[in-house]
Amino acid sequence: MSKYEKDILNTVNQQGRISVTELARILDVSDQTIRRIVKPMVEDGRIAKVHGALVSTQDVLDPPFTARMTTNRSAKVAIANTMATLIPDGASVAIDTGSTSGFVAQALRDRKDLTVVTNSAFIAASLAMIEGNRVFMAGTQLRNHDGAAFDKAAYDVIAGFTADVAILSASLVHPKRGFLVFDQCERDMAAAMRGIADTCLVAVDSTKFDAATAKPALRLPDMSGEDILVTDLPPAPEFDNVIAPGRVMIADSA
Repeated sequence: MSKYEKDILNTVNQQGRISVTELARILDVSDQTIRRIVKPMVEDGRIAKVHGALVSTQDVLDPPFTARMTTNRSAKVAIANTMATLIPDGASVAIDTGSTSGFVAQALRDRKDLTVVTNSAFIAASLAMIEGNRVFMAGTQLRNHDGAAFDKAAYDVIAGFTADVAILSASLVHPKRGFLVFDQCERDMAAAMRGIADTCLVAVDSTKFDAATAKPALRLPDMSGEDILVTDLPPAPEFDNVIAPGRVMIADSA
């Protein structure tokens, strides 16, 4: 690791989130130099680049969650940035613990006065220290591989809220079975968040659309007529039966 890489990594970890321009000013180099050096650092997951800023992946991310955050990163960032355009200032939002949801939380750092309830320590930490936000962490005991809570306290907190929007993710989309996850607790949490929200935004990248999988999985609540799926590529026609007609938004990857 070069000296500049170490300096960049240390600064980003200390700040948590910082713009390229501010980082260049601190290190007394050009913006172009920063962009050149951070590109491989982003690619190998040492730092994240979200919505024009560099973001630390230290502490609140343990290795399994880090791996998921770095898989198909560009698509997830595009989905997150597009989904954030659907969330106005002042909205109340329930957010699940998926890796794409983590990117959505980073994109929502530019929103003001959000009320957020989540069972994800990463998402709570991402949004809690934004002035004007109110963030509620649902749960007591956190899973060691992703910092998510699924104990009784988590469901009790969720049940006490109402939300404008629930932001959910899925492990897989099957053309007949619909949106799927692999753990009962994740299915139950998605249903709980969907139950308190007026509408639902589902964030799923195109690699999750799988017509041939034989893995056992649990079905999430069906999309309603008001829900919106945000993904990076148009789903194949065979998925039309599980996606509400006209409710797909393709993320802008530019």
